[in-house]
Amino acid sequence: MKFSIWGFVFPPRYDITAPTAIVALTTPFFLIRMADRCSSSSTRKSFLCLFTMASTLFVLSWFFVLRSTDRSHYIDHDLLPNSRPFSVIDDGNSKSFSESIVESSTGNRAILGNTEGDQDVEGEEAPQNIVEGAQQQGGGDVNCNSNGKEPLKVYMYDLDPEFHFGFLDWKPEGKSVWPDIRTNIPKYPGGLNLQHSIEYWLTLDLLASEFSDIPNSHAAIRVRNSSEADVIFVPFFSSLSYNRFSKVHPHEKRSRDKILQDKLVKFVTSQKEWKRSGGQDHIVLAHHPNSMLSARVKLWPSLFILSDFGRYPPNIANVEKDVIAPYKHVIKSYVNDTSTFDSRPTLLYFQGAINRKDGGIVRQELFYLLRGEKDVHFSFGSVKKDGVNKASHGMHSSKFCLNIAGDTPSSNRLFDAIASHCVPVIISDEIELPYEDVLDYSQFCIFVRTSNAIKKKFLINLIRSIKKDEWTRMWHKLQEVERFFEFQFPSKEGDAVQMIWQAVARKVPAIRLKVNKSKRFFSSVTRKERL
Repeated sequence: MKFSIWGFVFPPRYDITAPTAIVALTTPFFLIRMADRCSSSSTRKSFLCLFTMASTLFVLSWFFVLRSTDRSHYIDHDLLPNSRPFSVIDDGNSKSFSESIVESSTGNRAILGNTEGDQDVEGEEAPQNIVEGAQQQGGGDVNCNSNGKEPLKVYMYDLDPEFHFGFLDWKPEGKSVWPDIRTNIPKYPGGLNLQHSIEYWLTLDLLASEFSDIPNSHAAIRVRNSSEADVIFVPFFSSLSYNRFSKVHPHEKRSRDKILQDKLVKFVTSQKEWKRSGGQDHIVLAHHPNSMLSARVKLWPSLFILSDFGRYPPNIANVEKDVIAPYKHVIKSYVNDTSTFDSRPTLLYFQGAINRKDGGIVRQELFYLLRGEKDVHFSFGSVKKDGVNKASHGMHSSKFCLNIAGDTPSSNRLFDAIASHCVPVIISDEIELPYEDVLDYSQFCIFVRTSNAIKKKFLINLIRSIKKDEWTRMWHKLQEVERFFEFQFPSKEGDAVQMIWQAVARKVPAIRLKVNKSKRFFSSVTRKERL
């Protein structure tokens, strides 16, 4: 069969497809043939003919391009991270708490608030298991054990007692810089000192790992050869140092805390372990927000264990590099809690400092918004004048407990609430929480954006909308997770000490990656020097 375009006849042997036609149309022979035909016509017809020819070439060329790139264009949603959208809260008009959780744009925890513009996704349900990821053990039960993995191997510097147990009036006997914890465990000071005492519990746990007669499931063990270690532990009781020795006395130029920090930096950075890794595998404890103020900027490559990032620039500390640890709760745990929704008379409880700076200004706003509510307790309080016992009774008698940002995003009040089985209401937009990569706080906490919390009647209407069944479910979850926030010696499986070690262990692969990459060119230089 013959095929012709504008008088040009294709022989039968040609495969008349779009590519063939394009090739033919763009040959000099064809263009000359078309030019001759147009020149023989009148001027008007010539312009029409040339226009038609150009348009046809344009259309056919685009057809050829599209055909040559023909493939399915779509997004493979299987490659995208899974997400479970939650429903939206209108200002005070939500029907139930379970319909009012929306995923925060700044993290993976749920935040309650007004999210106009978001839409519900039908058929999606919030995950019911608290513990997710590799730590999850099926069903709805909470299980944060190490799943049979090898314990974290920790090399601990033998620092002079002035950096650790010397703060507790312990004096070494003989050459050892450590107390024999089988016979004598120096006591940590009480009061508010306890809330930042994690350095004490972690150090005790490493010392105990060397004794088989001390019962311990060993999430971390001390090793004597640093080349065998996963991480290097710096046992400086920095929070206690700040609490006791940060003030400069009249006869001093520098505080004892500052002197100790300078000595610590000089010692650590001179060690072969630091030089080998650039400090990236070192663990430095600075749980008190004001501890290690000068040393932090010199030891920044280390993995910091902190309470929050409120007073750290992101290049010094951040959630990718460091670990957030819980405060040790100060109030008494609610043992044998048989309370119910109806037996807790106070709806919403807060007792603490009201006038705060920075992000804590919201406390003053909420005080004025809530002071007229008859079933809300919102008052100033401190540890003085039996303040701890009063707070214990108040939290044990309340359905919900406010945790509001203060001078920093976090406070011990959250962990007091968990120990009291009082559902925490967290109003702190910048807060980072312990072990949140494996623990879903939205199952037992309520998150409210600050911008919504300070709207008139928003917060109180939201809390009143949470009914008995929903509160009871969260109350049960609090009893399941409270052990994750308990510090004790000896440590037990799933307690705060072991959860912190496991959080550190999850950072180890990233640490090794950074350390190994940093050795690339250094190895070449040292090899050349040997030659």
